[in-house]
Amino acid sequence: MRQAFLRHVRRFPWVTNVTLYGCLFAGGDFVHQWFSHREKMDWSHTRNVAVVAFSFHGNFNFFWMRFLERRFPGTSAGMVMRKLLLDQTTAAPLATSVFYTGVSFLEGKEDITQDWREKFLNTYKTGLMFWPFMQFLNFALVPLYLRTTFTGCCAFVWATFLCFSRQSGDGTAAAALAWLFPHKKDVTEPTQEKVDSKDKADAPKESTLASKATQN
Repeated sequence: MRQAFLRHVRRFPWVTNVTLYGCLFAGGDFVHQWFSHREKMDWSHTRNVAVVAFSFHGNFNFFWMRFLERRFPGTSAGMVMRKLLLDQTTAAPLATSVFYTGVSFLEGKEDITQDWREKFLNTYKTGLMFWPFMQFLNFALVPLYLRTTFTGCCAFVWATFLCFSRQSGDGTAAAALAWLFPHKKDVTEPTQEKVDSKDKADAPKESTLASKATQN
């Protein structure tokens, strides 16, 4: 199975890499919605994320990886660091910008740069805590024909964060962690509210029973 997959990637590198990247990226939006509001999935948002991923991110990453390898060939420490520096200062901000503006455009927003203005800087800073480590492994260990697929696997996690940030976060890792691991107080508050509501609902019944007992 593994050998058959690798042969397929070598034979059809563009189709396989871009398809896997797009599917994994769109899967990140599915995961975010599943954990946020699974009872009301917004499939149009997943479609928009998939369109941006297939039309830009997957294709751009495929050709970008090949450009970097031609410009800085090999896996020596110096070449890997050059690739990494150029990737994080050029490709990373471009990809983040296209995500925010592209999805907003597909949704028909009047101001497609609003999310980008409000969240780009925080998102880029958060990305610097994740992507340099992933891309270092990519450039140092993964063969060229699989690098876009590897990036897609990492993008699955990243897309989950991006979709959360765009819909309800602010682009910071702190907001994402608060979503993943909500404070116990936030979890118990709804339960307490239900108890209070039940007590209020039961109060008139107890009052009525007490009146009847008095009359008797």
